[in-house]
Amino acid sequence: MPHIQFSHVALTWPDGRTQFTDVTLTLPEGRTGIVGDNGSGKSTLARLLLGELAPTAGTVQVVGEVGHLPQSVTTTAGARLADLLGVRSTMDALAAIESGDTDPAHFDAVGNDWDVHVRTAALLAEAGLDGIELERPVAAMSGGEVVLAALVGLRLARHPVVVLDEPTNNLDRPTRERLYSLVERWPGVLVAVSHDPGLLRRMDAIVEVRDGGARLYGGDFDAWREQVAAEQDAAARAVRGAEQELRLRARQAQEAEARAARRARAGRALRATGNMSKGAQDFYRNRAEKQTGRTKAVAGERIDDARAAVDAAEARLREDDPIRIDLPEPGVGAGRRLAEFVTPDATHVIAGPERVALVGANGAGKTRLLEALMGGASMGGVRARLATDRVGYLRQRAELEAGASALDLVGAAAPHVPSGEIRQRLARFNLRGDDVFRPVSTLSGGEQFRVEMARLLLAEPPAQLLVLDEPTNNLDLTTVDVLVDALASYRGGVLVVSHDDDFLARLGVTRTLRLDAQGLSLLPP
Repeated sequence: MPHIQFSHVALTWPDGRTQFTDVTLTLPEGRTGIVGDNGSGKSTLARLLLGELAPTAGTVQVVGEVGHLPQSVTTTAGARLADLLGVRSTMDALAAIESGDTDPAHFDAVGNDWDVHVRTAALLAEAGLDGIELERPVAAMSGGEVVLAALVGLRLARHPVVVLDEPTNNLDRPTRERLYSLVERWPGVLVAVSHDPGLLRRMDAIVEVRDGGARLYGGDFDAWREQVAAEQDAAARAVRGAEQELRLRARQAQEAEARAARRARAGRALRATGNMSKGAQDFYRNRAEKQTGRTKAVAGERIDDARAAVDAAEARLREDDPIRIDLPEPGVGAGRRLAEFVTPDATHVIAGPERVALVGANGAGKTRLLEALMGGASMGGVRARLATDRVGYLRQRAELEAGASALDLVGAAAPHVPSGEIRQRLARFNLRGDDVFRPVSTLSGGEQFRVEMARLLLAEPPAQLLVLDEPTNNLDLTTVDVLVDALASYRGGVLVVSHDDDFLARLGVTRTLRLDAQGLSLLPP
């Protein structure tokens, strides 16, 4: 039976940075998703599993051959679909045997795969690739077709353990659905590193990589979210209880000190009357001092214990602060026209603070349509026009000035806002302290995205329309939460291109436009 066991695994990079401290977990048979913030170590955990990295301490035991689908599928020049599927040598050997060649090497190449033609045809059909010839050049296939074919190749190879690294990145909606279908019927052990809720909802378990560790949760994406939320509620209650206990202990210590002070004053007053011998005075003075010392020591221990309980409870709380920011008012009334797309059949107007999604298969021209909108041009029979000059445009691959800091970039977008106030606003995007002064090239991908969003949302005068092209591509789940929280505070219009249905639902999309070979049309609600 396939088996994956991490036992007290630690990993320290050559520069001294610690990635993992003590990871112990067993990945179950079935489908397991690996989640975590960018930089937390998701792909590193997968590389340990694949044997590409050796742990600094501990062991990684994998029973069964491991197949791997990397983030970017690479092939040799001139490769054909049969090469990508890994069946070229088997099919060539079968053809030679059928032609009468009895060379033993051909039989060795076939092995137990005498049904390779049937299995290949069936799995290609299951992946929606049955219309593609095996001699089709890989270079002539779409990116989505290449990913699906590579996944079919892993099935054909009968690997008992398979690791998928961000398999749905940049896939359009139809291709994602076909990949989901393949994953749902996957035999053996499948491990998927992903931030795609749609894929993670097909998992049987979730491993969260966080703070140098990894923890296994039973259930899919939603079950993991619910467990984390319940744990955080319990941790918050524990913090409140520990803080209440600390206040009680502090109050008791103050009351004990006050009682000791009253007794000391009474003793001094009694001694001042002269009715007590010097020996008695010394005895009572020493006893009072010892009592006071014991009282302070006990109170101090109780306060220390209460403080330790507070620290332990707070350690269970996550520091994923949500975005809560008062954005500049864009002045967009309900009927304010912001943009329009004119087709031979209809005019689609974006007006007021509504959220409009633009969907369509990869290659349909969605990005080109956004570029046409920004330039006031036409594309494929659709005339696009802006009705406001206050537009924030987030391209798929935004390029920030590498040497500039977050403070520089946001300050340039809001030149009349004092730097102190800009720092306060950046803090709401979880950009704090020295991070606001660092060159953006030294920030993580998620941090750079937050800088870009802050620049768009904090601009003065504020944008009345935000145009977002695949904003969640390559974003971890925490940064997607940041984006959703930030846009919840935005009171202008939003036009977004996305294949991420979970994100669109959370964004509160009010209308959906579809671009396909027939043109631009409004989808029914």
